[in-house]
Amino acid sequence: QVQLVESGGGLVQAGGSLRLSCAASGGTFNSYAMGWFRQAPGKEREFEAATSWSGDSTLYANSVKGRFTISRDNAKKTVYLQMNSLKPEDTAVYYCAATRDYSDLGQWANYNYWGQGTQVTVSS
Repeated sequence: QVQLVESGGGLVQAGGSLRLSCAASGGTFNSYAMGWFRQAPGKEREFEAATSWSGDSTLYANSVKGRFTISRDNAKKTVYLQMNSLKPEDTAVYYCAATRDYSDLGQWANYNYWGQGTQVTVSS
């Protein structure tokens, strides 16, 4: 059983940056691939970024490629999402998630463990 807690959300102006953190406890953190998803009001949860257990392999949604960077520190049991050049359309609740299923890291249904989410609001 893995427990995940996100932090780092907040209000930022368009063009600004935020760094989200997701701290894990329980389980064996370095055996899980980690992903970040977001959900805006009235919209489905969508994939943003994922990293393999080692951090050597990453995957990004086209909408955030070049702006967001996912990384992890297995010693600290934490995964990060650095978000730069933020846009108002990035406003959403951001969730981190963990999985051992590498078949499709972009599919939210493949993730077993989820955090409670952190709100990111980008003003224009």
